[in-house]
Amino acid sequence: MNAPPSEVTATGLGSWPGEDPVEATRIIRGELGSPHMPYLAELPDRGVGSDAVGRTASLLVEMAVDVQPYGWRLVDRPGKDYRRAASALSTDINVLADVAGAEERPSAEIKVQLMGPLSLAAGLHLHNGERALIDYGARRDVAASLAAGVGSYLARVSSAVPGARLVVQVDEPDIAAVLAGTIPTSSGYRTLRAVGAQEAIESWRVVIEALRAAGAAEVAVAVPEIEAPFERIVTAGADAIAVPLKALTSRQWEQLAEALEGGTRLWAGVVDVSMGTLPRVADAVDSVWRPWHELGLPASTLSSLRVTPSAGLAGLTPSTATALLTRLTQVADGLNQVAQG
Repeated sequence: MNAPPSEVTATGLGSWPGEDPVEATRIIRGELGSPHMPYLAELPDRGVGSDAVGRTASLLVEMAVDVQPYGWRLVDRPGKDYRRAASALSTDINVLADVAGAEERPSAEIKVQLMGPLSLAAGLHLHNGERALIDYGARRDVAASLAAGVGSYLARVSSAVPGARLVVQVDEPDIAAVLAGTIPTSSGYRTLRAVGAQEAIESWRVVIEALRAAGAAEVAVAVPEIEAPFERIVTAGADAIAVPLKALTSRQWEQLAEALEGGTRLWAGVVDVSMGTLPRVADAVDSVWRPWHELGLPASTLSSLRVTPSAGLAGLTPSTATALLTRLTQVADGLNQVAQG
């Protein structure tokens, strides 16, 4: 397996506006050519099955889902909603193969995304309408089922882009609420009990180890900045942490510095998608380099970074999303200049 780039690179976090996987794949691979990291686009605008929960649920082994008014529900046998999600993912992988196969110099890497086991358990419901997160056995089964399903997923992606280094982003958007016990029950009158730190670590470890066994060369866990559990992610064995930089505290930067010194990579969310305007390249570079320098980290270690948006891009227009990827590559270039002194 080829090694990761030894320079700052750019990537996106998954979602893309619109409903056309061919257009999305061409734009992403065009903007994020080597040394940057293109990714398999998620197109939630297509509707049921192309959302993050449904897409990941289609990977589960011996667990099927359908859609109810309150969301995705675990059921005994696959139905049309499950088939729709699986079909959309297969289409996207086939499009990736076609577009990459027509390139003169395909990128050396490809990234895919999936929802992590804890946020997935929060997004799936049991027969009684409660979230799977409420039950320890259900949480364990979801993690094990996801781990069992990632091998086929990565094999299909690997066949679509032969020789590319496979990178996987495990999304945990609900992790703060899961760990704090603030997710409401179906009635809304109570909240679900907090998931313990050790269980969270084990859930991630099961999935990360399965991803590695399936050929993933790098696994990143992506979390929001609020109450981000960096130490637990490192303990679970992730290679990288993906987090927006916009509201990180000094204490969080210290935790990240400790992780970086231990060999964990940072995927830095340098462009705030919610702002509506793109930051100046110099400002985005400074948002990384200033705290980096203040923590005593040498400029040369910036080369381990990947730069990303703060979130997925589905809420933008295609032209704005494209411009954002361009800006990310410019920020990566700026950080490389700092790293090289």
